[in-house]
Amino acid sequence: MHRGKGMKFVGDSRIKAEGKMSNVPKDYSEYPGKTEAFWPNFLLKEWMIGAVFLIGYLILTVAHPSPLERQADPTDTTYIPVPDWYFLSMYQLLKYEFASGPWNVVGAIIMPGLAIGALMLVPFMDTSKERRPFKRPLPTAFMLLAFASIFYLTWQSYVNHDWEAAAKQGEIKEEVNVEFDPDSEGYQIYQGSSCIACHGDSFEGGLGLPLVDTGLTPEEILQIAHEGRGGMPGDTFQGTDEELEKLSEFISTLKSE
Repeated sequence: MHRGKGMKFVGDSRIKAEGKMSNVPKDYSEYPGKTEAFWPNFLLKEWMIGAVFLIGYLILTVAHPSPLERQADPTDTTYIPVPDWYFLSMYQLLKYEFASGPWNVVGAIIMPGLAIGALMLVPFMDTSKERRPFKRPLPTAFMLLAFASIFYLTWQSYVNHDWEAAAKQGEIKEEVNVEFDPDSEGYQIYQGSSCIACHGDSFEGGLGLPLVDTGLTPEEILQIAHEGRGGMPGDTFQGTDEELEKLSEFISTLKSE
């Protein structure tokens, strides 16, 4: 008879085994190069870091509140809205010929969709357990390309935007009540001209200066309309000389209450 043949081991479930392992996962240091328990180790760290950043953002919000612009005016067609800084790259992309106009769907949907789709596919295309960037060429190259693209587009959007003009558009101006007859011929000419886009429907100003209490004579206003002044170009009035003269006389009479 061979040694060990026919031997059986019997266990009794009523007897507690010594040194029974608990349900608490081992410390992360016991698994070098591997992961740690999601709960509570990893999640607790994430919550703590998130709380620190949240408190920091709240402090910055209280210390430096966001500047407010003037009240929205749907009649102001000259106002150019600018998105928040994290969307400036997309804003710049839509300015290029291949992503604007008839190709707007390319810049607004197709290109961002391809970028987000590629980002979602990277974890499935790169299944290596290697953590060194040079040993993971696909995700490393994709992240460098994404960072360079976002940085370049954001920078181009910032340097090409006229922030001085935008600041003037966003100024909160005191409301001025103007005495004028909306049925008068002068206002009808003003309302049908391109002047209203820059100077406002109530002569309060916008891109252009206010037209109330100018102290100018009709002749001086007529000269400015022909020659321009400051940021205002000359000969922008689209109408007859007679209409321009009547408009100049009308503007010279505008007074605040």
